[in-house]
Parts: sequence; structure tokens; C-alpha cells
Amino acid sequence: MTQMEDSWIDVGALAEIAVRGARVVKTPIGCVAIFRGEQDEIFAIEDSCPHNGGPLSQGIVHGNAVTCPLHNWVISLETGAAQGADEGSVKTFSLKLIDGRILLDLTVLAAARAA
Repeated sequence: MTQMEDSWIDVGALAEIAVRGARVVKTPIGCVAIFRGEQDEIFAIEDSCPHNGGPLSQGIVHGNAVTCPLHNWVISLETGAAQGADEGSVKTFSLKLIDGRILLDLTVLAAARAA
């Protein structure tokens, strides 16, 4: 394995996440929500709404966005930015899909932990 490959960790199978569903991965810097879109797209963002800390993993996924279950803020799964008139953002994390397994890049997690 190369150094680049060592930074990726298997967090589960795509088939284990319902379409428009989510899974939570606990990390040293907090929880990361892994989302599966309608076309099997995968996204990873912080599992805490920038508005009031609501669990985004429990929100409603629509298109490439999730609506927070607490106060209906809409967060882009691609950029982590709040949509519409709301302001704020969450961190996004890199994922890749190999043979039906979802891999999360630990590089950003390690950098955030060191900061």
C-alpha cells in the first residue's frame, strides 16, 4: 500500500445504507454522516447542523441536499453550505467507492484533529 492508500478507511458497504439514507461514523473529531443519494452518489459531511447542532444524519435527503430535522435548514451534501437565506456550513469529507465498499479519507480528519 502507498501512503495515499493508507489514509482511507473502510466504513461499510453501500448496500447497508438505504437510498436517500445515512450512516454515522464516529471519529476523533466528531461524528461524520455518510449519505447515499438516489443514484448511489455518496457524500460525507459533519453530522451537526451549523444552525443549532441538529443531527443531519436524521434529516431528509433530497437531491444533493439534506434538510435538518430540527429547524429545516437545507445543507448541500456537495459543499456543506447552508442553502437559501441561511448562512453557515459544515465540513465535507472525501469518499470513494471500491467494490461496493465506502472508503473515508482520514487525511482531513487527521488535519482537523491536529489543528
